[in-house]
Amino acid sequence: MNNLFKRSSSHWVRYDKYELKEAGNGKLYVTPAENAKPEVYDPLKKADTMVLDALNVGLMMMKRAEDAKVAAAVMEFVTNYGLLGLMTALPTTPTFMDYEAVYLPKNKFIKQETLSTEDYLINFYPFDKPEIKKRGVESRWDVGGDRDMIALAMTFADKPMAVNMCLQREYAEPYDWLAAQFKDWAFIFCTSIYYYDDYDKIDEDTRNIYRQAMAAFDGIAPSYHIALLESPTIVWDFQSLLLGIQMMFSFALTDGQKPLRSCKHCQRAFMASRPSAAFCSPRCKNQYNVYKSRAKDKSSETD
Repeated sequence: MNNLFKRSSSHWVRYDKYELKEAGNGKLYVTPAENAKPEVYDPLKKADTMVLDALNVGLMMMKRAEDAKVAAAVMEFVTNYGLLGLMTALPTTPTFMDYEAVYLPKNKFIKQETLSTEDYLINFYPFDKPEIKKRGVESRWDVGGDRDMIALAMTFADKPMAVNMCLQREYAEPYDWLAAQFKDWAFIFCTSIYYYDDYDKIDEDTRNIYRQAMAAFDGIAPSYHIALLESPTIVWDFQSLLLGIQMMFSFALTDGQKPLRSCKHCQRAFMASRPSAAFCSPRCKNQYNVYKSRAKDKSSETD
């Protein structure tokens, strides 16, 4: 997948420290820590590891790992790559600040199809609310006096206002929404693995269930432009990190040369160096063989 994005670029923001913080309604949020420093980086340079890290967080939940371990994994992911930008990923358009209300397609987080802008923003600003004045389709946002936040706003001045807002330090995402998104990605990954690995063992009705589950995996295609850098470069205009991961995951899932696989020993997701690879590392292969050998010896003793 690195070759696919070799001449591609994108931009997102991560902070050097995040925290789990409880709001007044008792709900947990992930948000940059006080005085955390932002960093602009290119997520496409980390495409392989980002997709695998996202999948393995979700796989932990599917295997019912302890809550504390899952929370630690979620926080590690966010620290490495930033928040997902759910605020701009959920609406029908990331430019929702240019409309009178926010319009939402069917999703698992918000049931309403339409919300006022103020009501929608509450989901992502449970602590410090941005200085926004909204009147019809007109909106104005006061960044404040924080130099880092002013610099970020200037850096992403060409982005929709909402995208810029969700990169600020006051922005937060509900922890359970983040966890659910990771689990959804892991479910799609497992659907693909089980469909092909068990194809000859399952009936056509079961295969159709897998196909329907995969058909539900879709998303808005990101736009792009070409920049004249050291060489002509495709710059993907991701309006959320979620959309970026979704696209990278899609390419990885359909890569026939380095396919996504599930390790036969530890069940973690990995990108195989060849289609027939079954283990994520020599260590897992050795441990699996030792386990199988011991199980065989024990079976022989019983007989």
